[in-house]
Amino acid sequence: MSVTAEQQVWVRQARAQSALSKLFDWKPFLVVMCMLPAVGLLAVFLTYPLGLGIWLAFTDTTIGRSGRWVGLENFEYMLEDPIWWNAVFFSVFYTGVATIGKFGLGLWLALLLNNHLPFKSMLRAIILLPWIVPTVLTAIAFWWIYNPQFSIISWMFIELGLRDTNIDFINTAWPARWSLIGANIWRGIPFVAISLLAGLQTISPSLYEAALLDGSTGWQRFRYITFPMLLPILAIVMTFSIIFTFTDFQLVYAITRGGPVNSTHLLATLAFQRGIPGGQLGEGAAIAVSMIPFLVFATLFSYFALARRKWQQGESND
Repeated sequence: MSVTAEQQVWVRQARAQSALSKLFDWKPFLVVMCMLPAVGLLAVFLTYPLGLGIWLAFTDTTIGRSGRWVGLENFEYMLEDPIWWNAVFFSVFYTGVATIGKFGLGLWLALLLNNHLPFKSMLRAIILLPWIVPTVLTAIAFWWIYNPQFSIISWMFIELGLRDTNIDFINTAWPARWSLIGANIWRGIPFVAISLLAGLQTISPSLYEAALLDGSTGWQRFRYITFPMLLPILAIVMTFSIIFTFTDFQLVYAITRGGPVNSTHLLATLAFQRGIPGGQLGEGAAIAVSMIPFLVFATLFSYFALARRKWQQGESND
């Protein structure tokens, strides 16, 4: 029995469809195809800008002029620059103090909201407001609060008879630094509080009931139940908070623009000032690249902290 040409075409199509079906049933191929769009977006919007920034850091590129390769010259100049060292100091100090403040107040709020309170849903929505408001609007509000002439804080102190003159919040170095830290803490508390509250609600109430039957105190329940069970989410939230705080730009630049006399520059604001208004793209890129080791450290901290999840589940760490 002879096979017609039409039948041969049909057989070839059926075989091709069968092979394609088997290919999509193969799990590694399916995983690659599902990840391909995300990898493409990351390559375009993350890998390329990062690679370009690293390349510019080794050149003397300026705005309007393509540069030439200068090797480590930008980094050598940066290490000799006292303004860069001041930015490193304040970036670490700003991140450390603000993170401690946000987590102390955020954990307290999360523990408070985890109890049975009247209007609890409304309180949660109100607490989220500082996080929802755009950062620039927050910065403008704090700029008004810290204004040397129109500060509402100064007005309250004067009306209460605690001071005779206005407080100069942002025109001297250390008051300006503490003012920025206060603004960052106020803005970051909702993110920490709501994230930790979500973690608290995953802890089984039976653990607390068993501890109460054993006569444990509130501190003992927090130390031996709440904190260990909250540690994985705590590590994730802390890592994101450290990264967000260390790379903060809008809040600092809108309130002080790095002043007075470069005393409140973070590495992010200094990199922008040197690269865009200053026109030195290579130098600005080098300052931005110098932030990478700090961010890598924060990521590694998250990884090793999350390794304790296995310990909580009764398994040995790898």
